[in-house]
Amino acid sequence: MTDRAAASEETYGHLPDGREVKCFNLTNSMGLRARIMEYGAILISLEVPDREGRIADLTHGFETLDDWMNKNDPCFGASVGRFANRIAKGRFSLDGTSYELATNNQPGGIACHLHGGLEGFQKKLWKGRLLDDHSVELTLISADGEEGYPGTLRSAITYTLSDDNELIWEARATTDAPTVLNLVHHSYWNLSGDPRSSIDDHQLTLHASRYLPTKADLIPTGELAEVAGTPMDFTRARAIGESIAEDYEAIRFGNGYDHCWVLDETGATKVAARLSDPKTGRVMEILTNQPGIQFYSASFLDGSVAGKNGVAYAARSALCLETQNFPDAANQQHFPSPILRPGETYRHLMIHRFSTV
Repeated sequence: MTDRAAASEETYGHLPDGREVKCFNLTNSMGLRARIMEYGAILISLEVPDREGRIADLTHGFETLDDWMNKNDPCFGASVGRFANRIAKGRFSLDGTSYELATNNQPGGIACHLHGGLEGFQKKLWKGRLLDDHSVELTLISADGEEGYPGTLRSAITYTLSDDNELIWEARATTDAPTVLNLVHHSYWNLSGDPRSSIDDHQLTLHASRYLPTKADLIPTGELAEVAGTPMDFTRARAIGESIAEDYEAIRFGNGYDHCWVLDETGATKVAARLSDPKTGRVMEILTNQPGIQFYSASFLDGSVAGKNGVAYAARSALCLETQNFPDAANQQHFPSPILRPGETYRHLMIHRFSTV
């Protein structure tokens, strides 16, 4: 525990063209420490105590800028956009105009657009500045036509580490022409603090009585299916590994869990998800204003990527809980609209609240 919150900044490295990449360090009065960098608006690490007061980093990632730039295909810790998750066939229409995007992902052997394209926001150099001892703001301008998207988009992401042990990620954006948008925070969590361990024993609750079934390409079919009586039911806390090997279509398609759940309620006071680790007592609750949460069990990690301390990140060594709009919302009119128009402000609030039991 510290006497007061503190913030500092330092040089983390330089891009190949010589541009400096800064890192911002936030520490709250309870001893939590977050490190955020300008490249990708990435959460480098988050150190949190367990029930015995032992501090550990709970996130997957890397130790050098070179590794973040060259090895981070999984998008560890990144702020992903312009449209995170998938868009079917890399195409959408807006106000009568069709747009073609990169098809940079092939689940089930079927091409789609993923996480903003070939060089999404997670590979951009944002401009950061400390706001106070609790917060850092990062800004980015995405030009009209970048990655095929219409409109010049001005985005700002704020990370705040509160004395209530909340890591708050908030994205805001405006545009000068109609566009589609789905900015998402993409950290991988293992509450044990040991990235060599499995998250199968983590207990998960999702306050969602429905989820979005997909085809083999992981694009939603459009149905909002009930989770009751299926391996997709996390309305009561249960171990992630309990049903992950079941012969169930959604699990086969996702190689585990890689689907969007439809939240029953949203808002700053509504808990969307609760994750706990029985070994360390750490608990992470997630609150959001978004309609969905993507639960990804990281089953596609295969040990080929070595991260912090040289650890090879194996399948299910972490998980993602990504609050967001629905995947492929740009093509499915009955999904919540992803369209942002001039004069409007996009706002995505995601709160990670930490405690112990």
